[in-house]
Amino acid sequence: MNAVAAPADRRFHRAHVKPARRKRSWRALIKPLLLSGALGVPLAYGVYWASSVAARAHVLQVERIVVRGNNRLSRGEVLAVLNGLRGESLVWTDLDRWRTRLLASPWVRDTALRRSLPSTVEVVVTERQPIGIGRINGDMYLVDERGVIIDQYGPRYADLDLPIVDGLPASPTGRGSTTDEARAELAARVIAAVRMMPQVARRLSQVDVTDAHNATVILNRDRAVLQLGDDRFLARLQAYLDLAPALRERVPDIDYVDLRFDDRIYVRPAKVTRPTGATGTAEAAPHERRK
Repeated sequence: MNAVAAPADRRFHRAHVKPARRKRSWRALIKPLLLSGALGVPLAYGVYWASSVAARAHVLQVERIVVRGNNRLSRGEVLAVLNGLRGESLVWTDLDRWRTRLLASPWVRDTALRRSLPSTVEVVVTERQPIGIGRINGDMYLVDERGVIIDQYGPRYADLDLPIVDGLPASPTGRGSTTDEARAELAARVIAAVRMMPQVARRLSQVDVTDAHNATVILNRDRAVLQLGDDRFLARLQAYLDLAPALRERVPDIDYVDLRFDDRIYVRPAKVTRPTGATGTAEAAPHERRK
């Protein structure tokens, strides 16, 4: 029997078999990490080294400190507070820390520090403005509108034409160095209002805010205590000045004048020493204002 060879079927295809994925070993995974680390460490060190060199570079060290805005506070006093800033890195020095140190100075209300390349720090100072000379525990101090004690009053401030302010201590007995903010604010409002009329402001000698709802003032060349309440200060002062000649005709020696009631002014005569056997007491004399 003869074998018959079957013709090859050219349509026959080999079955497609997806080869199994080979598992990568941990060595293959860690190798790129080691390679990137080997490259990253020198790069990071180079950046750090360059930063350190730049920070230590002579051109980036603080050499000049420019002070602006100061008036009463001298440049030397500002630099004394900033002692140690010169020579530090302009890039890395903590300007907020130096600003905090400056704000501790009683004269400094606010301040700003700015870097200026290549080696300068600019300091802009906003000083406190004294509104009066506070009498506290028998001593005299410059105080601002918030009652902050700026400095002890002395000959160096003789050029300041400021009224004396009484009644500022926070405690009724006047013990301690703190001031009452509400009473300081009342004194500041009185002084600010009077300053709107310079001829009156020049005569303002004393302000007493012991009563936080009734400011009293004394004018130069006038012994009378003027009670102004807590508003309309300038208008009430002007009313007194307009009526003062007529009041003096009726009451030559005045103790106080109550100006809190706008349609009526109360005048109390000063107590006088009467001869033995004399009778009578001084009483308040109301005075009607003409409208």
